[in-house]
Amino acid sequence: MTQTTGTVTTDVAPGRPRRPRVHRAWIVAAVTFVTIIGGAAFNSLPGLLIDPLHTEFGWSRGEIGLAASIDMALYGLTAPFAAALMDRFGIRRVVVVALSAIAAGALASVWMTASWQLMLYWGLLVGLGTGSMAMSFSATVTNRWFTARRGLVTGVLTAAGASGQLVFLPLCAWIVDHHGWRPASVTVALAALAVVPLVWLLMRDHPADVGLAPYGGEPTDKPAPAKGAAARTVRVLFDAARTGPFWLLAGSFAICGASTNGLIRTHFVPSAHDHGMAITAAASLLAVIGVFDIIGTVFSGWLTDRYDARRLLAVYYALRGVSLLFLPMLMAPAVHPPMVLFIVFYGLDWVATVPPTLALCRERYGEDSAIVFGWVLASHQVGAALVAFLGGVARDVFGSYDVVWYASGALCAMATLMVLAVRRTGAGNRTDLTKAA
Repeated sequence: MTQTTGTVTTDVAPGRPRRPRVHRAWIVAAVTFVTIIGGAAFNSLPGLLIDPLHTEFGWSRGEIGLAASIDMALYGLTAPFAAALMDRFGIRRVVVVALSAIAAGALASVWMTASWQLMLYWGLLVGLGTGSMAMSFSATVTNRWFTARRGLVTGVLTAAGASGQLVFLPLCAWIVDHHGWRPASVTVALAALAVVPLVWLLMRDHPADVGLAPYGGEPTDKPAPAKGAAARTVRVLFDAARTGPFWLLAGSFAICGASTNGLIRTHFVPSAHDHGMAITAAASLLAVIGVFDIIGTVFSGWLTDRYDARRLLAVYYALRGVSLLFLPMLMAPAVHPPMVLFIVFYGLDWVATVPPTLALCRERYGEDSAIVFGWVLASHQVGAALVAFLGGVARDVFGSYDVVWYASGALCAMATLMVLAVRRTGAGNRTDLTKAA
């Protein structure tokens, strides 16, 4: 016998209790997880290829860093509009195009002969592709397909990026070390392309497309394609930019990006290699950051529910700055306990800043907090882009990365003061962007 409840059909045998099938939402979530891992493969490459590209083509580290910075900047600037693109054209179409752009950029780089091609392939194509699959991808999937278990799903999908780093960093490092940088670039392209059929066959834009209700929720009609979401995104930016807390949060989060993606992810491996460490060993250390990244983010969320978000951020940035001041003394040809301790701490601190920063956005900007956070995230990537470029320039000029580590430590001290300057406010006193306009 078949019994229909709402839009969900369940097979029920006479005289037996119901055995609900696996909800389609979990399949969509699994596809999303694998897709984020496939898209994250490229993030493993830039730091590994600085030295090989410099050696083969004679390009300065500043030029190579500029390509990485374009990628990071476009990632950040595309991210606020990604949700609007998915509302307008659908999740499946946007993600397929994004994965294809990543694959095209990585594959085309195999035949490049000039640094401007690196900036076009790595910077423009990959930047637009990864930006279209930023945090808004997992947020959109979670909001549409889940009513219950949203926190769990969000945490798991957030961990997908770190999982991709854990998988691809050691693999790509081994390929670069044994076979050169071109096979590694092809590997990244194939990883992105391999996910495309999975997305096209199993991903759906909305539960209503397959006659289901969201997991744990009631049946809802699929909304019409949104027109004007991008305009609202821009309008919220201009309104928020007229308030002081926005600049404090955006500035501190830009320093967060500068001291993580722009600094450690891009320049740690070549810096360690300068001191005689094997590329595979340095990449493995960077991959370990991804493991502790997951732990640190979950624990930071738990702390954010219990303590002042401003003080948490101040502690995170202060400790990060101190650790960077000691890093030049830890560099050595072999891995030793103090370096492992640094890696563990940096992993715990890597995106621990996200939950309290999001909490402050929510506290200050209410219903517009998600969009405001999208722009704050964009500042994170712009900060990362600047340091990815300037770090390479500094290495060319000074012959080492020491000045980069010291300068980044000083920036973290500035971020500590900035977050403490954000005044606390209650729900009744949060910033009204309509009035601010």
